[in-house]
Amino acid sequence: MKAPVSGPLADYREIWNRKPALRLIYDDLYDRVAAACRTGLTIEIGGGIGSLKQKLKGAITTDIQYAPWLDCVVDAQRLPFATGSVGNIVMIDVLHHLEFPVMFFREAARVLRPGGLAVMVDPAITWGSTAFYRLFHHEPVRAAADVLVDGVPHPGRDPYKSNQAIPSMLVTRERDRFHQLLPELCIVRVEWFSLAAYPLSGGFKRWSLVSAGMARRMLRIERAIEPALGRFMAFRMMVIVEKRADREP
Repeated sequence: MKAPVSGPLADYREIWNRKPALRLIYDDLYDRVAAACRTGLTIEIGGGIGSLKQKLKGAITTDIQYAPWLDCVVDAQRLPFATGSVGNIVMIDVLHHLEFPVMFFREAARVLRPGGLAVMVDPAITWGSTAFYRLFHHEPVRAAADVLVDGVPHPGRDPYKSNQAIPSMLVTRERDRFHQLLPELCIVRVEWFSLAAYPLSGGFKRWSLVSAGMARRMLRIERAIEPALGRFMAFRMMVIVEKRADREP
């Protein structure tokens, strides 16, 4: 008999089931991720409540915490997969929680096959989102942190500890350093999206300022204007990192 789940994952699942606007917003997000993936074995890291598997049905879903709807427990900084065996690594709201992101990227470089992708969606720190994230979101924004520092992961670390600035700093001021430290990998695409519907939905808070119908209309408008405004106003970003095709496993 599988053990019951309590704590944050159980709370998040209950909120997910109660908020159709949230599900609609994440469905748009999952469509972006699924469209970015290539053929081959797909591993989801930080699977959480398990909702992405509806879009990526063949994916192996993992998390650092146990849940009966996930396939296995995995630490992103120590991946238990064979060298060169993975086509895609998918992470939703995970990168900014990692203690040492550089350790994950080393592991990604090892397990991805040449041409394989790490597809990651995380908070975006932009002119439009900074005040909201700093004032109204419980996770910190530490722009002075060294996002590529190396170290030894702490076994008792809270998996929800975070720094929302990590993804944005990685693709801006630390981009060249990333490529120097990890020559097997290349940041090939960054998409800045989610302008209003997501923050107005309250995310995984219990409140929402938009209905599902409103969110649907807003997402349609956002898709049209995000190429022009996303870099300045986005609340989310999708970062795609490729294992260089000329690098053998």
